[in-house]
Amino acid sequence: MLTAHYDSLLVLISLLVAILASYTALDMAGRINSATARGSMLWLAGGAVAMGIGIWSMHFIGMLSFNLPIPLGYDISITVLSLVIAIVASGFALWRISQAELPLLQLIGSAIFMGIAIAAMHYTGMAAMRMTPGIEYDPWLFALSILIAISASGAALWIAFRLRTNTPNVVRWRAMAAVVMGAAIIGMHYTGMAAANFPIGSVCSAAVEGVGPGWLAIVVIVTTLAVLAIALLTSVLDARLDSQTGKLVRSLALANQELTKQALQDNLTKLPNRTLLEDRLDQMVHKAVREQSRFALMFIDLDGFKAINDSLGHHIGDLLLIDVAKRIRDNIRAQDTAARLGGDEFVMLIEVNEPEDAASVADKLCTTLNQPFDIAQYNLGISASIGIAVYPEDGKTRHDLLVHADAAMYHTKSTGRNGYHFFEASMNINAHNQLQVIQDLRTALERKEFRLHYQPKFSTTDGVVVGAEALLRWQHPIRGIVAPADFISLAEKTGLIVPIGEWVLDEACRQMRKWYDEGYQQWKIAVNLSSVQFSNDNLVEMVKETLARNNLPATSLMLEVTESTAMHNVEASLTILEQLVSLGVEISIDDFGTGYSSLLYLKRLPATELKIDRGFIRDLAHGSDDASIVSAIVALGRSLNLRIVAEGVETEKQQEYLTTLGCDTLQGYFMGHPMASEQFMAAINALKAVQLNLHVPGTLGNSGLQSQH
Repeated sequence: MLTAHYDSLLVLISLLVAILASYTALDMAGRINSATARGSMLWLAGGAVAMGIGIWSMHFIGMLSFNLPIPLGYDISITVLSLVIAIVASGFALWRISQAELPLLQLIGSAIFMGIAIAAMHYTGMAAMRMTPGIEYDPWLFALSILIAISASGAALWIAFRLRTNTPNVVRWRAMAAVVMGAAIIGMHYTGMAAANFPIGSVCSAAVEGVGPGWLAIVVIVTTLAVLAIALLTSVLDARLDSQTGKLVRSLALANQELTKQALQDNLTKLPNRTLLEDRLDQMVHKAVREQSRFALMFIDLDGFKAINDSLGHHIGDLLLIDVAKRIRDNIRAQDTAARLGGDEFVMLIEVNEPEDAASVADKLCTTLNQPFDIAQYNLGISASIGIAVYPEDGKTRHDLLVHADAAMYHTKSTGRNGYHFFEASMNINAHNQLQVIQDLRTALERKEFRLHYQPKFSTTDGVVVGAEALLRWQHPIRGIVAPADFISLAEKTGLIVPIGEWVLDEACRQMRKWYDEGYQQWKIAVNLSSVQFSNDNLVEMVKETLARNNLPATSLMLEVTESTAMHNVEASLTILEQLVSLGVEISIDDFGTGYSSLLYLKRLPATELKIDRGFIRDLAHGSDDASIVSAIVALGRSLNLRIVAEGVETEKQQEYLTTLGCDTLQGYFMGHPMASEQFMAAINALKAVQLNLHVPGTLGNSGLQSQH
C-alpha cells in the first residue's frame, strides 16, 4: 500500500473551518427560528448554502492536506456533486431544527439521513480522485466513519434545536457547542480517510484531466472563509437589528402602556378617571345581570373645598384632593372602584348585598373625611355630601345610576350637607327640572327671552341717582319670570354664562348710551362679571368691542367682580383688571367681606369701589357684630381711597345708619326696586319732580316714588 501523510497546517485549517461552519449553522438556526415566514425561508436557503460550503470545504481542505507519493488531482464534476450533497444535507438539517418540535424518533431518523448524506459527500469527494485501481476501504473503519457521521449529526441536530432561541449566554453556549460539533465532523472525516487504502502502483486519473491541489487549496480556503464570514456577519448584524427593533418595540409598548394609563387615570390623584369608571360601571352592570346581584354607586362631593381652593390657592387645593383620594382608596376593597370625575367630585362603585351595606360605607367615609387634613402649614377641615344609587332598584343603565346618584348627592347638599341620602323618585323630578332648564337656557338667547332690570344707586350726600346696576331676568314663555338664583349657577356650570354675559354687557351699554344721550353723563352702569366670564381669555377684547359698538365712553361702565373671584388667582386677576382699567372702565369689588382677602393683595387691585355684601346689612344695628364689620370695611375703604357702596338696604334705619358710617352710595329695595328701563326713567323723572318741589332727598320705592321727610 502507498504510504500517505498529512499537511499539518491544512489539517488545522480544516478543524477551524469545521468549528466556524458549526457556529454559523447554530447562529443561522436562531435566525430562522426568530424570522417571519418569508424571512425564515430566505435564512434557510442562505444558511443551507453557507453551512454546506463550510462542511464541504472542511472535507475538501482535509483532502488537500492528504498527500501520496504520486501526483493527485480532482474531477471537477464529481467534486461539485459532493458540494451539492453537502448543501442538501445542510438544508435538511436547518429545516428540521426550525420545526416546533423534535421528537426522539424524528431526531433519530433525521440523524441517520444526515449522517449518510455527509458520509456520501465525503466518499463522493474521495471518488473525485478517480484512482486506478480503485481505493480499498477497511470495512470496520468505513462503518465506524458512517456511525460517527450519524452520531455527530444527531448531536448537532439536538444541540442546534436546543440553542435556536436567543436566551441569556446563548453566544457562549453556541461557541462551546461549535467546538464539539467541529471536532465530531473532523473525527468522521479523518476516520473515513484512515479507512482508505491505496495499492502500490495506483494512479490518480484526475491528476491529468482534473484540478490540481496547489492553487485550489488557497482558493477554497479564502472563498470558504469569506462565505462563512459574510453569512455570520449578516446574521450578527440582523440579530443586532432585531435586538434594536425589540428594544424599540418594548419602548413603544411601555409608552403605549403609559399613554393608556394616563388616558384612564386621573393625573392628580392617580384614581381611575371618568373613562375607566364608565368601563368599570358597565362591567359591574353585566356582572350584576349575570349573577342577579346588587351594587351601589356613590356620588361624593366635597363640602367647603371651593372656599379652601379659592382662598389658599390651587396648590393647596390639589394637595387636599390627593389626601382625600388616599382616604377614599383606603376605605374600599380590592373588588371595588373609586374614581375622580373632576374638581372635587368622586364616585365609588361597591358590591353590596343590601342597601344598608352602602349606608355603612357612606357613614364611615363621612367620618373619615371629617377628620382634619394637615396640608403644608394648614389644618384644614371639609366634609362630604354623598348620594347613593343601588342597582337595580335605582337604575339599570350606567346613565341612570350616575344621574340618580348625582340627584341624591344634591339632595344631601340642600338638606345640610355632611351626610348621605339614597336616591328617591322625588329627587329625579328636580334633576329633570335642572336638565330642562339647561335645555331652555340654550335657546333663550335666540328667542330673546332675557331682559335687563335696573336698580338705582343713590348718593348719600344729596340723595340723587348716580347710576344703576343691570340685573338679569329671564322671561320664560311657560315659567314666567325666572330669578337669577334659579339659572345663573346652571349657566355657569354649562358655560352658557359666557354668551349670556356678552348679551348682558351689550344690552346694558346700549341702554347706558341712551341715557347718556338724554343728559345723564354722570351716571355709571354697573354690570356683574361671573367667575367663568372673568377667566375667559377674550374678556378684555369683548369689553373693548362692546364699548366701541355702542359708542359708550368707558368711564360710564363699572364692572363688578366678586371678592372671591378677584382673589382666586391674584396675579392673573391683577393682569386682567389692569387691562380693563386701561380701557377706562371702573372696577367694583362686589360681596366684600364674604371672601378671604389679603390686605396686601387688596391694596394692589386697581378698584375704585368696595361693595359691602347684603348679608352684613340685613341685621344691621348699633352695637352688633355686623355693624362693627361694616364700620371696619368703611374705614378700610377710606384708607385705600375707595368709594363704599352698601347693597341690600331695606329699611330707613339701615339707610340712616349707613349714611352715618360714611358709605358713599346706597342700593336696595327701600331705595328702589329693580325695574325695566321704561319704568326706571318714569320713576327717576317723578323723583326729580318731588325733590324739586320739596327740596329733599328721595327714594324710588315699589310704586316708583317714595319721599323721605
